[in-house]
Amino acid sequence: MSPPSSLTTPVGRFADHLLERDLPELEAGRRLDTVRFIERRVDGLPSFTRFGVVVIGQLIDLVRRVAGARRSVDLAIGVRLPLLSEYPRLVRSLGYSYIWETWPDTGIDGSAR
Repeated sequence: MSPPSSLTTPVGRFADHLLERDLPELEAGRRLDTVRFIERRVDGLPSFTRFGVVVIGQLIDLVRRVAGARRSVDLAIGVRLPLLSEYPRLVRSLGYSYIWETWPDTGIDGSAR
């Protein structure tokens, strides 16, 4: 499934694909709310940190355009380089905390219980 057209940032596109992969049963509206939360949090990072996150996001977005969304997410998750390996962790921690704080009844696959 491709991301909603309103996701224009590389961080948002990556977050959407990562959450879709990790939580396949998460309702599209909830996933979109979560992605928007992640985008807002990244926008609120201190400038130097935000710069690094945005640059890494753009690199992964370039891979997405060339190799596809699934491969770019797999590559980002599998990389063991400092800073690059922290990017999926950042997105996951923001997304998971938002999901389970907002909808505590969410199952481990993203389904609403």
